[in-house]
Amino acid sequence: MAPVSKIVPKPKALNCPNCGSQIELRAMGAAASVVCAYCNTTLDATNPQLTILQKFESRMKVEPVIPLGTRGTLKGSVWEAIGFQQRGINVDGTNYFWREYVLFNPYKGFRYLSEYENHWNFITSIPSRPVTGNSAVNRGTASFGGTEYHHFQTAQAYTWFVIGEFPWQVKTGEGVQSMDYVAAPKMLSAEMTQNEVTWSQGEYVTGQEIWTAFKLPGTPPAPNGIFANQPAPAVTGPGRPWLVFLALATLLFGMMIFFAANSRKEQVLRQHFTFQPAAAGEKSLVTPVFELKGGTGNVQIDLDTEMSNRWAYFAMALINEQTGDAIDFGREVSYYAGVDDGESWSEGDKHEDFIIPGVAGGRYYLRIEPETDPPAPGVSALTSSPINYRVTVTRDVPFYFRYLLGILLLFIPVLFMGRKGGNFEQTRWMESDHGTPPGWPSQAGQSDSGDEDDE
Repeated sequence: MAPVSKIVPKPKALNCPNCGSQIELRAMGAAASVVCAYCNTTLDATNPQLTILQKFESRMKVEPVIPLGTRGTLKGSVWEAIGFQQRGINVDGTNYFWREYVLFNPYKGFRYLSEYENHWNFITSIPSRPVTGNSAVNRGTASFGGTEYHHFQTAQAYTWFVIGEFPWQVKTGEGVQSMDYVAAPKMLSAEMTQNEVTWSQGEYVTGQEIWTAFKLPGTPPAPNGIFANQPAPAVTGPGRPWLVFLALATLLFGMMIFFAANSRKEQVLRQHFTFQPAAAGEKSLVTPVFELKGGTGNVQIDLDTEMSNRWAYFAMALINEQTGDAIDFGREVSYYAGVDDGESWSEGDKHEDFIIPGVAGGRYYLRIEPETDPPAPGVSALTSSPINYRVTVTRDVPFYFRYLLGILLLFIPVLFMGRKGGNFEQTRWMESDHGTPPGWPSQAGQSDSGDEDDE
């Protein structure tokens, strides 16, 4: 057998008996009818004399995007476009048109391309009838090749314009009942007349695949809307957002563990102080000088107090001994406790800690200036209660908060992607007879069963 990639038979030229124009029969012996591109007369291709089947006088002219006679490699085989028709349905008084191309390979027979709003499908006739039935929500289904397809739409489709060759006797104005079942990126379609039911399977292909296969000029126009069997973007596929979340969360968690394990956690100062609020004189003090080793890193300050039922504010500054540069900060510490109706209660904390990021290495000291409520009237400095506190300075500590915050922030795009995926499916099925995706309650006013007419 000759290689599939070579289409050997050459077109046979005959004359249209209606207008005398030359007609090239590319699938001679395989086509059942041919439509003259000049006068739109439908001719019987099985008759050597090309007898007239139908004369069609119309001003409607549709130029196919893929010119007839164009050859291209699609799905691993070479196909020649030999026929073109525009078909349509009428919904609530509005016509919706799509275009279909007949493809021919002398060794593989016929295939078809359909295009609606720049959405393309590669279509193959299937010899065996799918098993039809109803789903749990009384929505029509069709099973084929181990896949269950859900009913999408039933409509009366009409042929509006034709040119070229067809493997059946095509006629303008001819109508069939069309039923579509979807399992993206594939779709099953049944076309029913009074005498027969024809089934086909379509597979969604991109415009770029078509342009590349047939070497069409320019770039393919962007598709409009979401088509019945258009595959959802990979990022919105089932479970995909959570897989992305898990991968990024694992990365952040690994970074947290790595930097925590490599943190020095070096304690450079630990000293006790006493603050007497009623004492006269300067309240501020400075600590001994301590060294922060290495390059830029964080510094953690811990305040531990012995306060009870009182508060104090500690104004602080981390000062570089060499440059005099200061980083000012402060913390309030308060702790109250008691018994109310026999129940113990507490409020606040005797401990406060905070982290200063991006501190360059060098010699530093702390300036601390505490303040609190003044002593009650008549209480002397000798009898007023002092505040004992301890300051601890640690260089290069693990900083878990930013990683945990990062993991929490990852939920935002995950939820957005998940919602986007739901919106994609919802938008797809809004164009169906049911108005909602499979498994959702139907909002359409029509029956959810789409199989009763194909028996």
